[in-house]
Amino acid sequence: MLEVLLIRPGSTTFDAEGRIKGSLDIPLSRVGETQAEELSKSLAGVKLDCLYVAPSESALKSAEQIAERNFCKQKVLECLRNLDHGLWQGKLVSEVRRLQPKVYRQFQEHPRDVCPPQGETVQAALDRIKVMVEKLKKRHNGGRIGLIVPQPMASIVRFALVGGTIGDLWQSELDFGTFETIPVEPSVAVSRFSILATA
Repeated sequence: MLEVLLIRPGSTTFDAEGRIKGSLDIPLSRVGETQAEELSKSLAGVKLDCLYVAPSESALKSAEQIAERNFCKQKVLECLRNLDHGLWQGKLVSEVRRLQPKVYRQFQEHPRDVCPPQGETVQAALDRIKVMVEKLKKRHNGGRIGLIVPQPMASIVRFALVGGTIGDLWQSELDFGTFETIPVEPSVAVSRFSILATA
């Protein structure tokens, strides 16, 4: 069985301000740098076959610290790029809630049904993540890998791995500097069934 460590990088200034970062490349804040350091200490001694990293500065800097302590190789995967929030990027979450309350609520309750203006649907992001999951399951028959992905993409990756519900993606924007271990069954059929069953 493959074990996946789903790691959220340290926070950015946008996180502290309550801004939607989406696919914008925002560096770690001072708090985020401390969180990345703490993450690397928490994961020191945890053997990782490979650390797959989202192409964002916060993920890359967090991964750099983790890889230094774990002596593992890193690989940037473009498909792990964060959800593109289009014209919402850079706006305050509270601003979207105030100016577009119906869309805000719909994105909160049924995120797969909403496309931010000039952005990417959650379904499109999920489709690219499902392809990546299948490739990683074939490449790594067992062992342990890390995926370092900012929110809200980390919630979408989690959904692709275990099914269930995607959850409140607005709330997920507040989750950074954490990790969880997810066992992944090698059976492709079971994984696809669980994803389809929740669609």
